[in-house]
Amino acid sequence: MDTQVLDTQVLDTAIATSADLAGDLTMIARAEAVRPDVAAASNAIETTRRLPPALLDRLHEAQLFRLLLPRSSRGIETDPVTFFHVIETIAKADASTAWCLSQAGGCAMSAAYLDLPVAQAIFGDPRAVLAWGPGPKVKAIECEGGYRVTGVWAFASGGRHATWLGAHCPIYAADGSPRHEANGAPLERTMLVRTEDVEWTDIWNTVGLRGTASDQFALNDYFVRSDHSMTREFDRECREIGPLYRMGAGTCYQVGFAGVACGIARSALDSFVETMRNKVPRGARGLLRDNAVVQCNLAQAEVNLRAARGLCVAVDGRHLEGSHRGRDHHRRPAHQHADGLNQCIHKAREAVDFAYNAAGATAIFEDHPLERRFRDMHTVTQQLQGQIRHFETVGAWMLGAEADLTFV
Repeated sequence: MDTQVLDTQVLDTAIATSADLAGDLTMIARAEAVRPDVAAASNAIETTRRLPPALLDRLHEAQLFRLLLPRSSRGIETDPVTFFHVIETIAKADASTAWCLSQAGGCAMSAAYLDLPVAQAIFGDPRAVLAWGPGPKVKAIECEGGYRVTGVWAFASGGRHATWLGAHCPIYAADGSPRHEANGAPLERTMLVRTEDVEWTDIWNTVGLRGTASDQFALNDYFVRSDHSMTREFDRECREIGPLYRMGAGTCYQVGFAGVACGIARSALDSFVETMRNKVPRGARGLLRDNAVVQCNLAQAEVNLRAARGLCVAVDGRHLEGSHRGRDHHRRPAHQHADGLNQCIHKAREAVDFAYNAAGATAIFEDHPLERRFRDMHTVTQQLQGQIRHFETVGAWMLGAEADLTFV
């Protein structure tokens, strides 16, 4: 029997256990081995707003860009629990690097929706990275053999070191009329193009996550072959049968972003404890560490972060178990993952806010770790999957009401 088929059958009959919540220790160890290199490059990442070539070499050697890529395309095809742990580990050293890895992981899941020869051609290069972002005024016009694509896309995190880019487009007929799904919704597809074929504009001058280089790219009447386009509609085009691909890419993005947030918060609290033990605040008689309010708030921040992180891992484990059992995660109500993952992000933010505020003026200087952690954390929460308004979706579901916003 073919080994890959046998592996899939084993996975399909497996049930997630408490041991699964620890993740793949081999992959997590790879991340831990790379973490010192990430930390050493962190200042350069912040200054140049790019991941340095030497660090990219290390990340590629550890195959950390291929965590969610199918094994059929030379990927790791790991599980969401391991993905969370790896991203969290890297975020402890540098949030921008972790964010790029998280985004690349979600984008790589698109290989499951491509014809196998196309997926292998795109991801066959061991340094292949796919990045993408939204574009409000874009279009793809049907033509013989494919599409003519025009538009501008932004927020392409990691695009500057990517080899391929995804351009999300509504589809138009040759006569200019918009195409629609059977339910009347606009027909949309993602066009895959080589990075060297786009025109870049540097727009990423931000408060935090500066090293993600989430810039803007443009195409003008560019031809894309039909087999280099895809839709992430599970029933329509998904060709991989592994448990990971029964989950939506949007869920995996949320898992990764929660990992980024937890990594930031863990380092913020550790930095606070390390540097504030011997601080005497101006106007105070004793050490900051002897202040009862600081002690109490630190303990609460620690407990809340651990509890939220534990809930996040449990949610990831629930996804893992459900995928093994063959459940269709593409149709699961948003509350089944939004509650834990969004809660995790915002409890991490609260921990960072405590550390930054309690540290006083010490934390406002660029050379102090808390200053960057504060900026990075508050950039994470501004992103779509990290916004607190997603709790509306959960509350609406609980009350049987319509929600204005759904997860993507």
